[in-house]
Amino acid sequence: MPSISPAELEARLRLHLLPEVGPRRLQKLFSAFPNASSALSAPASAWRALGLPASCAEPRRSPEIRERAALALSWLEQPGHQVLMWDDAHYPALLGELPDAPPLLFVDGDPSLLERPQLAIVGSRRASRPGLDNATAFARSLAGGGFVITSGLALGIDGAAHQGALDVGGKTIAVLGTGLQQLYPRRHLGLAARIVEGGGALVSEFPLDCPPQATNFPRRNRIISGLSLGVLVVEASPSSGSLITARLAAEQGREVYAIPGSIHHPGARGCHQLIRQGAALVESVEDVLQALRGWQQAPVTSQPHHSRHSHPLLDQLHAAPMTSETLAIAVEQPLAEVLADLTELEIEGLVACENGVWIARAS
Repeated sequence: MPSISPAELEARLRLHLLPEVGPRRLQKLFSAFPNASSALSAPASAWRALGLPASCAEPRRSPEIRERAALALSWLEQPGHQVLMWDDAHYPALLGELPDAPPLLFVDGDPSLLERPQLAIVGSRRASRPGLDNATAFARSLAGGGFVITSGLALGIDGAAHQGALDVGGKTIAVLGTGLQQLYPRRHLGLAARIVEGGGALVSEFPLDCPPQATNFPRRNRIISGLSLGVLVVEASPSSGSLITARLAAEQGREVYAIPGSIHHPGARGCHQLIRQGAALVESVEDVLQALRGWQQAPVTSQPHHSRHSHPLLDQLHAAPMTSETLAIAVEQPLAEVLADLTELEIEGLVACENGVWIARAS
């Protein structure tokens, strides 16, 4: 959490709770005023000048907003509960590149995972048994190889992906379309608890008491893809929300992978559609790694085994521990490429991420 006063934190939480104030409007307020406290006390005319409707400004001093902000402050006092903000040094840098990045992220669990290299695994809520088995198997292999598995805690493929990561002691992040005090679906309350107990994290941009609302789940999907190096769609119909995640991933410059299936299976048609549109066809975990390396513009066959002095990222980390964002600046490479390189180095045991900071391991 950034070093801000209790009054400023309370003011930010109140702004975040206002109706019709999404990420872009909240960022507009944060940019227009020196701090959140100033935005709260500004006259309504100043808000109107920013193009914000009266419905946004009117409730800001209401007892209800104050009470909900107070409850959020109480939640944040509990162990393992945090809020990451846009000006926090530990805000996930890859997500921060998005034009509609969430200004606030509530986290239950380990927030440093959000800076680790992640792969999203998503798919149908009504998945077939082979689809569920594929999601579990891919998550196990990728988590065992050092990737954090990110998904949406939904029934079906999402749940299987989270569980697959947990099966091998890996880390997994669940991005919710509700507030963290309104976990949905209720059938996954136990899974959510196991994710946190296993060193993972539950994440949401929505107010803690936000109930399930249909419009919030597509918004959630941009965070799943925004946090990740790539998105693997295991099984999906053409109308599946997973295709929204895949489209957002492509727009964000992430890699998109899809597992093909039988032409007679409706749940395979969404994946086939993605493949026709350019998604990488995946039949094994190695296909995912190969596509990721190809995205890095480096052929798989030419990947050397990195030694202590053969990689620029290692040279930087042997000099001093750094965040991924600082590394990207130091080596003058895009952040996504740096994260992909760090993943390779982590799998080889040459680097490790501790509390959001990368360190070189002794060789």
